[in-house]
Amino acid sequence: MARRVKFTFVYTGIRVRDMDRSIDFYTKVLGMKLLDRTESPENKGEFAGLKSEDSENHLEINWYADDSPVAGPYREGEELDHLAFSVGDLDGALEYLEEKGFPVVMGPIGSKSPRWAYVKDPDGIWVELFQSD
Repeated sequence: MARRVKFTFVYTGIRVRDMDRSIDFYTKVLGMKLLDRTESPENKGEFAGLKSEDSENHLEINWYADDSPVAGPYREGEELDHLAFSVGDLDGALEYLEEKGFPVVMGPIGSKSPRWAYVKDPDGIWVELFQSD
C-alpha cells in the first residue's frame, strides 16, 4: 500500500543581496509587515518573514554570506531561494521523498519544534519541509 504524506504549501523564499535594503522595500514601499528576522549560523545566513495585511501567504527573504554552503550565483531576477511545505511528520516525509528519489540536501535542522530540512525538485529548486508542533 502506498504511503500517504500530506504536504501543505506555506510560503516562498527568495534570495536577496542586501537584507536591510530588501526589508525597507517590502515594508516601506509594498506595505508588508516584518514578522521576524533571524540569523542562521547553520547556513551562514539570515532570514526574515514578511506578510501582507490581507494575505495568508508569507514571503521569506534570505541572505547568505559568500562562503555559505547554500550560497549560489545571483542572476538578475532569478533569486527564488526555495518553496516551503509544512508536514506533520518531518522524518516520515523525508523517508518518503528518499524512496521517491529525492534525498535530503540539507538538514534536518533543529532538535525541537520547529525542525526543517531541504530536498531539491527535479529542476534543482530547493524545497523546504518543516514540522512545527
